[in-house]
Amino acid sequence: MTEKTLFEAYKLGSLTLSNRVVLAPLTRNRAGAGLVPSPLAATYYSQRATAGLLITEATQVSAQAQGYQDTPGLYTQAQIDGWRQVTEAVHAKGGKIFVQLWHVGRISHVDLQPGGGAPVAPSAIRAETKTFVNNGFAEVSEPRALEIDELPGIVDDFRQAAANAIDAGFDGVEIHGANGYLLEQFLKDGANRRTDAYGGTVENRARLVLEVVKAVVDEIGAERTGIRISPVSPANAISSSDPQPQFNYLVEQLDALGIVYLHVVEGATGGPRDVAPFDFDALRKRFKNTYLANNGYDLDLATSRLNAGQADLFAFGRPFIGNPDLVERLKAGAPLAGFNPATLYGGGAEGYTDYPTLAETQTH
Repeated sequence: MTEKTLFEAYKLGSLTLSNRVVLAPLTRNRAGAGLVPSPLAATYYSQRATAGLLITEATQVSAQAQGYQDTPGLYTQAQIDGWRQVTEAVHAKGGKIFVQLWHVGRISHVDLQPGGGAPVAPSAIRAETKTFVNNGFAEVSEPRALEIDELPGIVDDFRQAAANAIDAGFDGVEIHGANGYLLEQFLKDGANRRTDAYGGTVENRARLVLEVVKAVVDEIGAERTGIRISPVSPANAISSSDPQPQFNYLVEQLDALGIVYLHVVEGATGGPRDVAPFDFDALRKRFKNTYLANNGYDLDLATSRLNAGQADLFAFGRPFIGNPDLVERLKAGAPLAGFNPATLYGGGAEGYTDYPTLAETQTH
C-alpha cells in the first residue's frame, strides 16, 4: 500500500485543499484603528497561502469578546471590509482560508471592555493569568457571571460573525472552543460553577458550545463550520476534573451536527503532548468527518499519524511564522528558519511579513 503524504490534495467538505498542511491560528496583535485587519495582514496570509488551509488569528465576535489589545474583530462593516482584502489576497494565490471566531470571556481587562465593564464568564472566578493591554502584560480583571438571559445574545454574536465571515469572502469559520476562553470556560468545571441549565453536568456544561455551533451551522452550513478544542490544555488557568467523559460527549454531539472538521490541541497548547491520561483516539473514533491534529507536530510525526489513520490534517503554528513557505521547505527536506520572539506581538512588518522564503535566501 502506498504511504500517504502531507503533500497530496485533500477534500474538506466541498473544498479541495492542495495539501494536508494547515496554518494554525496565531495571534499577532497587529489590527489597526477600529480593530480592522491592517493591509499587512493581507500580505502575511497570502505569503502563507500554499498551506492547504489557513486559519486566521482569533477574531472577536463582539466588542465584549475582546481580551487583548490590537486583535481584530468581525462585527463592524469596516472589519468585514478589512478582512475582505485578506481573503481576496489569499484566493488570488489559490489558497483557502477560515476565520477563527472568538469570545475570550474572563481572559480580559476592564480597559478593553465596553464602558470599562467587568469581563464576563460562566462564574465570577478570576483566572490566574495575564493579558496584553496598554502595550504590556497585566493581570486579567475580575469577571462577572453571565446572566442566563444574556447567553442567547452571545450565541447570536457568533451567528452574526459567521454571516459576516462569508460576506468577507472566507471559505468557512472555526469556532474557538479552546485555550481557556469563553466556550471552554463553560465546558470545564474549574471555571464553571453554575447551578442552572449551563452548569453541573457534562451535558449542561456543553450546552452553550453546542448552541453556538448549531447557530453557526444553521447560518452558513455545516460544511463551512469547524471547531477547535483543547481537552487537557491548562492554557489561561483552565482546568477540568473530568475531561474524557466531557469531551467524548461533546464530540458525539458535534459529529451529529455534521460539522466539517474537529481541530484538536493534543496536550498543552504550545507545550508537552502528554499532559494527562487522555485518549485522543477516542475522539477520533467519535467524529466521522475531518480530524485536524495540532500541537508539536513535525513532518515525521504527522506522516506516521496520517498513515495510522489517527488524523487527516495537521496544523503547524510557530514554524509558519519564520517560514512563509513552510510547505515547500517540508517537501524539500530543507532546514526551517527560526523567528524573532520580540516581534511576535504588535508592531508592523518587522517579524511579520519580512521573513524570506527559501528561494529568496538562496538568491541573496
